Amino acid sequence: MTHLKVSLLQMNITPGNPEANREKALELINNALKVKGKPDILVLPEMWTTAYQLGDLANICDKEGMPTSQLIASKAKDSRVNIVAGSYASMNEKKVFNTAYVFNRRGNNIARYQKIHLFKLMEEDKYLESGSSHCIFEIDGIKCGIIICYDLRFPELTRKLALAGIKLLFVPAQWPAARLDHWTTLLKARAIENQIFIAAVNRAGEHAQDEFAGGSMIVNPWGEIIAQADYKEQIITADITLSMVEEAKSKIDILGDRMPHTY
Repeated sequence: MTHLKVSLLQMNITPGNPEANREKALELINNALKVKGKPDILVLPEMWTTAYQLGDLANICDKEGMPTSQLIASKAKDSRVNIVAGSYASMNEKKVFNTAYVFNRRGNNIARYQKIHLFKLMEEDKYLESGSSHCIFEIDGIKCGIIICYDLRFPELTRKLALAGIKLLFVPAQWPAARLDHWTTLLKARAIENQIFIAAVNRAGEHAQDEFAGGSMIVNPWGEIIAQADYKEQIITADITLSMVEEAKSKIDILGDRMPHTY
């Protein structure tokens, strides 16, 4: 495929209520699919089933990704749409991970990524386990990668994905309004320096003392924002032309001009 239509589902999240959040996600998915020329890919934010209700995660999280994965897989299959299901707290072998899942048009789970960099300022490291490997997968034949929120601040991770040949990076997040400028700047920088498209979906709303920024966006390989949300719950959609990745590389060979032996 040379073109993809991508929809970002920027949702408000009810802390500690997975059932309500799954209903909200299905509502947003259904709304996104109603548009003329339905999207190829739908993308949900980080930790959307529970929010950061960290002290309760062991009791309210999914077990091995269930039941949320089953619900999203069924929706992807029935609707013939790819769903990057953001991330949700999932317990594996008595440890809770912030885990991203991706489902293809047949409802198959084609990727699972456990967040590597845990945000100590919010005490993620006290309640969650860190992942240990990056994630690359294909959607409709297009090589993609995924990172989660705080991972965005570590350029080595995105560069590793870019060197492996991804064209599209997904970034589900719960990024606070207080650091909205960082969100925008880092997303544009990761797109420019790696010459890739980035589809980044943030949450909306508030939780405890934190207000979340919204500002979900799709950025092209030149760092241009081609679709952007404000701070409210909403769906934004953009068509991306994947040939732009190779066009950017042909004009400035950033990856080819690297001198890693000197770094």
